[in-house]
Amino acid sequence: MKRIQAIALAACLPVAAFAQSTDDAYTLSQSEFRGTARFMSMGGAFTALGGDLSTLGQNPAGVGIYRGSEIGATLDINMRSYKTMTNQGTNKDSQTKAFCNNFGYVGTAWLGSGLRSLSWGVTYGRVNSFDRITRGYNLPTQNSLSNYIASCSGGQTPADLEFADGYNPYLDSDCNWSSILAYNSFMINENPSEPDNYIGLFQQGTYGDADYDVREHGYVDEYNFDIGGNVSDVVYWGVGIGVTDLSYSRETYYSESMENARIMSATNGLTTGDAGFSMANRKKITGTGWNFKLGVIVRPAPMVRLGMAFHTPTWYNLSHGYDASVRYSYYDPNAPESDDNPLSNYNAKDPEYTEWASFDSRLHTPWRLMFGGALVIGNEAIVSLDYERQAYNTSKVKYQSGYYYDDFTDDTDVNDNIKNCFKGVNIVRLGLEYRATRQLSLRAGLNYQTSSTKQETLDGKNEVFTSGTDASFTLNKETYYITAGIGYKYKGWYFDGAYVYKNRKSEFFAYPDYMGYSAPRADFTESNSSIVLSVGYKF
Repeated sequence: MKRIQAIALAACLPVAAFAQSTDDAYTLSQSEFRGTARFMSMGGAFTALGGDLSTLGQNPAGVGIYRGSEIGATLDINMRSYKTMTNQGTNKDSQTKAFCNNFGYVGTAWLGSGLRSLSWGVTYGRVNSFDRITRGYNLPTQNSLSNYIASCSGGQTPADLEFADGYNPYLDSDCNWSSILAYNSFMINENPSEPDNYIGLFQQGTYGDADYDVREHGYVDEYNFDIGGNVSDVVYWGVGIGVTDLSYSRETYYSESMENARIMSATNGLTTGDAGFSMANRKKITGTGWNFKLGVIVRPAPMVRLGMAFHTPTWYNLSHGYDASVRYSYYDPNAPESDDNPLSNYNAKDPEYTEWASFDSRLHTPWRLMFGGALVIGNEAIVSLDYERQAYNTSKVKYQSGYYYDDFTDDTDVNDNIKNCFKGVNIVRLGLEYRATRQLSLRAGLNYQTSSTKQETLDGKNEVFTSGTDASFTLNKETYYITAGIGYKYKGWYFDGAYVYKNRKSEFFAYPDYMGYSAPRADFTESNSSIVLSVGYKF
């Protein structure tokens, strides 16, 4: 017997039913523009410059530029503003956080006339912050999440989906988690004219609204270990290893309230009445990874520097955890009112909670290729320009196919979906520095990143695979940064400050479009202002 109202979760499901998704791979592969105050005030255009702690995470050849040693640290005060725009208006949210953005040490040893110097460095840097709030309320429904789940549930029998004595469909079947959850909470019901096929709550004549609230948190931190050298003050080389630490959490709440919906009556089978449900999902992903970096900077003339760097993918080992819940209620106008008929009104029982589910996977993020050129005009000014390519369509995931940790298999369906939905990204960075005095420098920069999402995906023509029972996702469009800063030197000390403005546009989907039906969606804009302060000592 299906539960009248349920909160359901699976634990230790077969990975085929609950593996890493396209959305997870895309979200975890993102990176932000972060570094020292000097680095950020010049738009991050340091591929050909070096001589800054941030370059250990960008172009390791930058460590070869050093003529001495350095120790420094950076504080980032980040003020985030979020704007979710729907046809029902705009919701605004904000967050302010302060954290150590970068710290590190570089040492240098002078050798001789050929290989003039050898330098090494260790740095910490925050590569990405996942903090984001997306909210939309009272959105008119043209469809229902229940109908989307129903369309994905065909071929699974009610006996497979339904709980029975000694049988837990999460543990004992390969059925979709969303299907099990929706069937046992009355979001979907078997189609009486098509066995083993299902129908959702929305039908012709149904109307109502939907609400969603999505909260994301987390970070990616990277520790870089670089070594580089100076060959005749003309060629500077460097290699490095990056070790990453990742933590990501996502909490989503989605609800619908509908009139004239297609419901299952306690007395009359399928009928028309009022229905409502709310779904809550929690996701937690943690892991570690590593990557390899190499680069070179060439000075063909005293004023000119040319740089190139390559980053391998970051190879992650990840641990995932999920749970989900659904609360459902409906009103059948033809059902008799009675205390023993809870389906005749909107009064719902207290929710029931089950266990937390977990599994392991592997992720390979996109590779990165950078080119840069800079003009160093005496001791007065620097003009620097970078180009970077990131291939988001090359991300790959593996799921755990056996009991032992090292037994992993390519997830061909997800990897093909990544190729279909995403594309390479072009990044352009411009940096300017003017030395007003021997101690005082003025800086400015621009940083522009194209969309990593194919247009047909933004248009809803390519379905983005999601994990667990959470069908929502966010796709980034273009991103730009405008930066400015100031620097002051006193003996061996330096004090740098930067202001960084970030604007990123995205598209939020409550669930994928399907069969010509559009899901609730919103235009999302993230506008961040950061105050970045660095202090360090060169010796």
